[in-house]
Amino acid sequence: MTRVAIPDILPIRAVRTLGVTVIFLVAVLKQCIPAFARPHLILLQIYNAGARSLTIIMLSGLFVGMVLGLQGYDLLQRFGSEDALGVAVALGLLKELAPVVTALLFAGRAGTSLTSEIGLMRATDQLTAMQIMAVDPLRYVVAPRFLAGVIVMPLLVAVFSVIGLFGAQIIGVGLMSIDSGAFWSQMQSAVQLNDVMEGIIKSVVFGIGCSLIAVFQGYNAEPTAAGVGLATTRTVVASSVLTLFLDYGLTAAFL
Repeated sequence: MTRVAIPDILPIRAVRTLGVTVIFLVAVLKQCIPAFARPHLILLQIYNAGARSLTIIMLSGLFVGMVLGLQGYDLLQRFGSEDALGVAVALGLLKELAPVVTALLFAGRAGTSLTSEIGLMRATDQLTAMQIMAVDPLRYVVAPRFLAGVIVMPLLVAVFSVIGLFGAQIIGVGLMSIDSGAFWSQMQSAVQLNDVMEGIIKSVVFGIGCSLIAVFQGYNAEPTAAGVGLATTRTVVASSVLTLFLDYGLTAAFL
């Protein structure tokens, strides 16, 4: 019986990649609970993915908040509502900018680091050696890094939001002379728990998506220098596109 060759066209390739990724995700999730038996591995990856990303997250949050303060003040003063600047900045940061920008920065900094690290272990046959010694690399290499990414993403989003609000206050209160009491009181009265929960849910979903892509690309990278570089590039591109796609879907669902 002759075998029918499946043409390697883009839609079929995308479906195949999606199926392989889902199978990989299920395999990683099965190893997440056993991975907690060695918490030092998870804590180490939390430090690598989270603490080492704080500088870029804080700087980006500060300047994004300052830009929001400038643009928001320019817009609101046309309607005589300058005191509502705190509300506009808080909602923009909590619901959209903080989760999305943090996920993009995480993919560019921590995601590429995870991919290149696991890809280098693949290229130097370290993962193969672990399998030969009956040590599951999914449990000891992939799962701790995946869990660390999921854990640190909401924390980084929270840091981004706080620093962004501080940057907006610098512009609104310090530069544009908005009353500090009005800035914070209107923000507290207008921002609801649902707005905060939307940002938290988005950060968790983005953390799962970006971490999965990073470890998947690293684990399945070609065992060459060019293959690791290509996997790193794919991590940034795929994570960015997935983040924007999920952001639209989640925003539409909350509305």
